Formats: sequence, C-alpha cells, structure tokens
Amino acid sequence: MYLARVTSTAQQDDQIAAPPGVLSLTGHPVRWQLLSELARSDRQVRELTALVGLRQSLTSYHLGQLRDAGLVTMRRSSADGRDTYYSLDLAACRDGLAEAGTALHPGLRLVPAPLAEPAAGGGRRKPRQPRVRVLFLCTGNSARSQMAEAILEQLGGPRIEAASAGSHPKPLHRDAVRAMRERGIDIAGRRSKHLSEFTDQRFDHVISLCDRVREKCPDFPGPPTVAHWSIPDPAAAATADEHSYQAFVRTADELDTRIHFLLHAIERAPARSEGTQ
Repeated sequence: MYLARVTSTAQQDDQIAAPPGVLSLTGHPVRWQLLSELARSDRQVRELTALVGLRQSLTSYHLGQLRDAGLVTMRRSSADGRDTYYSLDLAACRDGLAEAGTALHPGLRLVPAPLAEPAAGGGRRKPRQPRVRVLFLCTGNSARSQMAEAILEQLGGPRIEAASAGSHPKPLHRDAVRAMRERGIDIAGRRSKHLSEFTDQRFDHVISLCDRVREKCPDFPGPPTVAHWSIPDPAAAATADEHSYQAFVRTADELDTRIHFLLHAIERAPARSEGTQ
C-alpha cells in the first residue's frame, strides 16, 4: 500500500521534475564565471573573453543565453560605439534564484540578508569598524556621480563616507537636483569637483559611472576595489527628448538598486585596519 502511494506521488511529480531553468542556466561553469565577473563590475565583451579564456564567438553565445533569460543586459559604450558593455541584473538574479529555492521547498526561498543596523542608544554595539570610503566618478560630476554620492550617504549611514568627482566638471544639472529632491535628498548646494582633488586620497572603492572616465581613471593609493557601472548620461537625453526628466528618474532608480547591493558587499567584506585607510 505504502509503495503504491509513493509510486503514485512520483508519477504525479514527473511533469514538474525538471529543475528551474535558472539553475541549469547559471550552473554551467562558463556562464557562472561570466556572472561572477559581472557581479564585480560591468565589462566589455573583449574583457570577458579574456577572463573566461574562450573564443569571442563562444563567449558571446553564453552571454546571449544569459541575456535571453533577462539576467544580463548590454549597451553600446558611450566612449566607443564599437565596444559593448555587459551588466548583471542583480535584482533579476536575486529573484530567479529565490524562486528556484521555492520550487524545491517553500522553506528554501532565498531572501536578501538585512543590512546591519546601527545599534540603538542602549543596545549592544558592534566593535568599532573603520569608515568605508567610496568615490564615484563620471565626466561632468553634474548628475550620475552626484546622485550616487547622495544616495550612498543616505543609505550607508555613518560608517560610509561617499564622494564624487568628474574629469570635466560642470554645474549640477537641474533635473538631477529635481530627481533627488523627489527622493527626499537635497543636492542643490553641492559643487562639482575635478577628480584631481582626490587622486592622493585613499578609498576602499572607486566606481566609474561613465565609459569615458573609466578609460581615463587614474590610479589611487591603497589600492581600492575598482568597479565600473556603465550607466548612460541622463543629460544626453535632454537634448533629444522632451520627456528627458524621466531619464534622470531611471538613473536614480538604477543607482539606488546598485548601491543597495554594494552595501551588502561592503557589510560582508573583511574589515580593513585603520592603517589601510
């Protein structure tokens, strides 16, 4: 009787026995390596080809598989239209892997670990940790990097020190100010800064947001962890689209998502000594 019930259950489950597609897709060694590299930084296809050690055609095939699944996006470089940058959609990966756990058992649904909150006045405090310094770079320091600096300041709390600069500074774009004000952050009084103001300073993370700046980014002492987020200049849309303000809103949304994931990485990184700051 028991064996009959077991057999019947197995037969019923045959139609759902295949693992979720995200597992077979990401479980391939090459695609997992590509995802791992893109989790650290946006990359050009030629860089990914060198990192995985395959022909470009084969690397592009695997990237195409990841793109079709919505885990990876691509866009033409603003520095050289012949180059293509690939980016990992971290939110899509999180959601896909979470649902894969649920498919096996409801209790296995993956959820993002909460960021550590500062201890309340009377609560137990964690051992003192050095501040984490993050520098965002773009061309004009008029939109993307200023917005990223402000968002990280808001989300990161007192342990995070954020800064921003540009290779060719120009005044803050009014739509950047407006988009941030609608998020409850006022950046109107901030000034644009040249990256030369920071080249002798130590940072834990240096993140370029502009394809042009990435190719000209100087070396910083430390050295810091360097990453590139290939984010289009929202001001470029202002010259061609009467609804260009929405480009600034989209940029703020993307920065907010990426910075939330950055904070998870910072929170779980090995602590650095004060001497390395």
